[in-house]
Parts: sequence; C-alpha cells; structure tokens
Amino acid sequence: MDLFEQNLQRLQETEAPLAARMRPQTLDQFVGQDHILAPGRLLRRAIQADQLSSLIFYGPPGTGKTTLARIIANTTQAHFIALNAVLAGVKDLRDAIATATEKRKLYSQRTILFVDEVHRFNKSQQDALLPWVENGTVILIGATTENPYFEVNKALVSRSRLFQLTTLTPEALRQIVQQTLADGNRGYGKLQVKLEPAALEHLVNVANGDARSLLNALELAVETTAPNPAQIIEITLSVAEESIQQRAILYDKEGDAHFDTISAFIKSVRGSDPDAALYWLAKMVYGGENPRFILRRLLILASEDVGLADPQAIAVINACAQAFDRVGMPEGRYALAQATLYLALAPKSNSLLGFFDALAAVEQEREADIPNPLKDANRDKEGFGHGAGYLYPHAYRDHWVAQQYLPSTLQGKQFYQPSNQGFEGEIARQVARRREAQIAALGESEADSGGLTYGKSDRKTEQWLQRTLSQAGEQLATVRERIFDLAQIQRHYRILDLNAGTGLLTWEAIRQAPEGCTYSIVRTEKEAQDLQEQAIALPELLRPQILTAAAAMIPKAIAGLEPDLRFDCLLGRNVLMSETDKKEIAKLWLPLLAPKGTLVLAESIPRLNQRIYQLLPKSLIATQLRQQWQIAEEAIYQDPHNSLFNWDETQLQLALEATGFAVQLQVERTTIQRYLSPGLLDRWFAPASDKSPSYGDRLSLYLTPEQIRTIQSTLTQYLSGKTIPWSMAIAFVQASPTHQ
Repeated sequence: MDLFEQNLQRLQETEAPLAARMRPQTLDQFVGQDHILAPGRLLRRAIQADQLSSLIFYGPPGTGKTTLARIIANTTQAHFIALNAVLAGVKDLRDAIATATEKRKLYSQRTILFVDEVHRFNKSQQDALLPWVENGTVILIGATTENPYFEVNKALVSRSRLFQLTTLTPEALRQIVQQTLADGNRGYGKLQVKLEPAALEHLVNVANGDARSLLNALELAVETTAPNPAQIIEITLSVAEESIQQRAILYDKEGDAHFDTISAFIKSVRGSDPDAALYWLAKMVYGGENPRFILRRLLILASEDVGLADPQAIAVINACAQAFDRVGMPEGRYALAQATLYLALAPKSNSLLGFFDALAAVEQEREADIPNPLKDANRDKEGFGHGAGYLYPHAYRDHWVAQQYLPSTLQGKQFYQPSNQGFEGEIARQVARRREAQIAALGESEADSGGLTYGKSDRKTEQWLQRTLSQAGEQLATVRERIFDLAQIQRHYRILDLNAGTGLLTWEAIRQAPEGCTYSIVRTEKEAQDLQEQAIALPELLRPQILTAAAAMIPKAIAGLEPDLRFDCLLGRNVLMSETDKKEIAKLWLPLLAPKGTLVLAESIPRLNQRIYQLLPKSLIATQLRQQWQIAEEAIYQDPHNSLFNWDETQLQLALEATGFAVQLQVERTTIQRYLSPGLLDRWFAPASDKSPSYGDRLSLYLTPEQIRTIQSTLTQYLSGKTIPWSMAIAFVQASPTHQ
C-alpha cells in the first residue's frame, strides 16, 4: 500500500457516514439478533470456532448482514474476499477464485468469499460460483434482502446454511444510540450531545428496526444542530422529527414483502378479522401496491372463501372493482375498503373446492362411461337407446326427482359439502334430504359390495413380538409429537433433553432447532455411548452435548460445561416418574430456564395404569380369591413409600407449582396392544434379583404362596402368547416460571 492509498483509507475511515463508522468489529459489540448470536447458538459457536460452512444471511436492510460478514473477516484465520454483486462481474469472480485456488495450493489456507446483495448476481454468475463452493475452494457467505429460496440458485441454497435476521427491537436500537453517543473514536463521545427521551423514542420508532436508518437520522440531527453557549448539542423532539420524518416501510412489490403482505391480508379476510384486514390493506396501499391486484385477489376470495354462504359477495366485489376503475385514486380507496370489509364480515364457506375433488376423480376415472339415461337422445335414441330411462325433473313435484347422475363407479360419491353458514345453511338441509333419497333410489337389487376375507393366522412368537414393537413405536412417536406440539420449538432454541435415553426427543430437537444447541442428559454410560455413536453421523456443530447425570445433578453437570447457560426449553419423558422428591428436583431445574423458557414433560402415571387382575374374566378365578387379589394389587398402588406409585397428576402439578412454575397439565389415557410373552409372565412372578421387588413379591405381602401360584398358573394358561389391550395414562405438562 503506497502513501496515496493510506491517505485514501484514512479519509474513508474519518469521513465515512456514521453508520459505517459505528459498524461493530467483534461479536461482543454486535447488538441484536440474539436468536442466532446469543451464547450457545450455532452461528456464534461456528464463528468463534472458525468452523464456518457456506452461509446465506437473509433479512431486511439495516439488521446486520454485512456487519456479521465483517466480524467474520476480523476473526477468521481464512483469507477473506469481499464482493458486491451490484458492482462485481464474472471477471471479479474469476479473480477471486484464482486467488482462493492459489491460497489453498500454496498455503493450505481456506478462503471465505463474501458476496453482498448476492441476489443481484444473475443465474450464470451464480452458476459460476457453484463448482468452487462444491469442491471447497471457497466458503460462500452471501447477504440478501430477498428470499433466497426464490432469488438465489437452488444448488447454492442447498449447499448453504440459511440464517434469517429480523428487524431490530426498540431495545436494541436504543442500545446502538447509547453506544454511538459514548464512543469517542467512531461516534460522538468527544461531543456533549444531550438527546431528549422523546427525541430518542421518535428516532427509534420511525427507524422501524433499521439501524442504518437510525444512525443516519442521528448523524443528521447532531451535524446540523449548533451547540449552545455551554457547547452542548441539544437534540429535541422537533430536531429529531426534522431528521427522520416518515417511517420506512419495507415493501418490495416484486419480492417477499409483496407476497407475505398479500398473504397476511387474504388470511385476515378469510379469518373474518376486519381490523387486521384493514391494516394489511393500508400497508399495501401505503407501499404502492397496485389496487387492481388487490381487487383481483378479493374477487377470487369471494368465490373461494365465501361462495354460496353469501352468493351476492362476488357481485358486490365486482361492483367495487368497477367503481375503482371509474373513480381512480385516491377516492378509489373507499371502494377498496368497502370490498375488504364486506368480505371480512361475510359468512365463510369453501364448499366450492368440491370442484377440485371432482377434477381429481376425473383423472382417476377417465374410462367411466356416461350413464345411458344422461346421453343425448336426439341423435341415436332409436338405434342405441340413448337417453332411455331419463326422468324429466320438471314433470315432478318441486321440479326434482330421485335419480343418479354420476357414473356407476362413482355412485354415492359426494363432491359438494355445503357449510351451515349464511345462505348455504339452507342449501345444506335441502341437499342432505335429496342425497338420502338418491341413495335409496339405488334399489335393493344392487349387490352388497361389503365382505370379509380371512387369512392364515401366523402364531410365530417373533412375528407377534415384531407386531407389538411396531405398535409401541407408534405410541412413542405420538408422545414425541405431543411434546413438541406443546414446546413450540423455534430454529434457534437452546434445548435440554432431561432424560435422553435412546434419543427419542434429542434427535427431533436437533431437527427442529438446527441453529440453536441441544444438550442431552442420560443416566448411564452405556446410554451416553449409544447416543455418541449415533451422533457421529451428524456435522460436529450439530451434535448434542451428552452428559451423564442423575436428575438432581443436572444443574451441576451443565455448570461444569458453561456456568451461565440458560435454555429456552427443557424437555423430558418420564423424568420425574420415579423420583422421590419431585418438588426438590423441579426446584433445581428452574434456574436452568431462560426468562421466557418452557418446561415440557410427558410423565407416565403408573398409579392409573392397567391392573393385571382386570385382564382375566371373573369366571376363571374364585370370587374370594379374586377379591383378595384385587385388594392386594390395589395396595401396591397406594403404598405411600413407593415413589413410583405414590403420586398422580394432582401431586405432580402441586409439586411444580410449589417450586415456582405456572403449570398447564393434561392427562391423556390411551390403550396400546401389549404382547404377553411367557418370559414376561415369568418375570412378573420371579423373585426379585435387585432392590426392586417383583409383582409376585408385592402380592406375597397379602396372599399365600398357594394363592399366588394359582393366579400365575391361570394368567399363563389364559394369556400367555396373546396380545391384549393395555391401558395407560400420561400426564403432559407445559410449565413456565411464574416470575416472568
């Protein structure tokens, strides 16, 4: 670099706009985007570890996409090349690739290629990047304000990890202002700037989440305001209003904002929310959307979502569209608002979608012939009998007669499903009566198509076991789905699986939160080893952190890795079920949750599970013995000293609430098919080989050995080798700290 270049660089650093000068240099200086950059998040870990793969940053202007790339440039050991897609061409790409190839060949150094506004590259330019990203010559970091799924080459997207940046919160914008006023080198720390609270709030509000817009307005306010005699630059509300007068609305009529806003508008109208519908309409009009496009969408909605519930809707909307064409803007906005409100308040029905069911049937029934009575009788009635048997509806009462109009293969098929909304509610009753008559008109001469088929029963034990295992897997999948429905996981969440076991919840957590992190607690070294072997197939940054700890030792185990780590969600299946002091365990977990974190548990309730004495018909056991057996078994579930059975959903909820959780709990009873193998029945009655007594051991407290042998013999004779319904109960818990 010669003296002239040094002078140019110094001038750029001192004379650059405030937004450029205040660009953060490190992750610690970066403000906002905690969902991807907070401690423990995937992106932050990848930057700190210098283990980046190709990335695409997607989000509105002024949210930190280019800044993140600059921070990566400051921290990585890789060679860093920056291009702007607006200015760069194929030649610049070739030069960058040549440099990257040389660095890799001579110095074994990676190259990170940052392309700002990557969506501005045309298809051929993006294609030119693909092979070099593919073979690892460059690690691509792209920044775009447009949806990369639409604007970036699909092959590039599939080879990159996408991170969506959101508009900055008011708190983040205030923090940026404070940093600027305090920084003496890049900001206004050397000046005495007094920013009135009202002025600050105006700047933050009108900036609308855009840090660049905020800093530009602050710069204009400070640079154009003369200091008072005390050399204090006072930024009042009036000065702030002059510096930034109109909120910048993100609305690209050909991009994401266009499609997302019209989607929100249509869904609000469909959802009968007039306030939301007017808001999204106003946003589109303010952003310069073509009103005729809005009216076309409303015309479609009048049929698709209102239909026959209000047959006049399409006429009203068409009239509004004609009125707009005649009046134009700005008065035409009245017609737009009227059309929007009419449809938002109209009764809704999507019964017209039955047409698409009919289309699907046509695709599958192409060879179905037209019923003879429906064929044209004018040409060949005499020769082929076409039209014979047709009943003329006007010759009958109410101008209707029961006859079939569908092909024989579709008789009884219903495409139109009228709603009970508005005018269509009256139609529904009429249609139902006529359909019943049509079905009756088919006549009893038509053969019954129902029937039963019988196959050989395969009694091989292994096949029965396989069948039972399959059903157990379905039941576990249902429990997992229920847990994650309650958890409402977001992609950036930090998740702790409290009882990972085989990884049922862990792997799903990694799938749903790939940009966060997942910690898995197991109880034994064997479980830890099994999980680690499964995790090897995952990229290193996505692998769960696996810890071996008892429930009470989980906080200590987490603190040993990262003392201040807090989780957005704690998940667990059968974590508290056998714990003696559930309240104390939950109390230890509470500090592990982030301020708005959630605890979601699925706890089986053994006390409510299937009773074995109920499996046998009463006739197989003498009445007195059956009564004694029932008393003995029920006593097992009432033992106050047995932590497995001495609780139910009420005790569980009280324990969590006493700890400091606000709890929503729901018990779901289910029945699974359980295979009773001879080995299982033997284990029920075998003497205990460890500290936990068997079922037979527990019965021996109340029954004689002879009575127990009778029960075991009868169970074995009647149930051994059979699959039986087995009832169970699961408490699904959703809890959050009450101090939030």
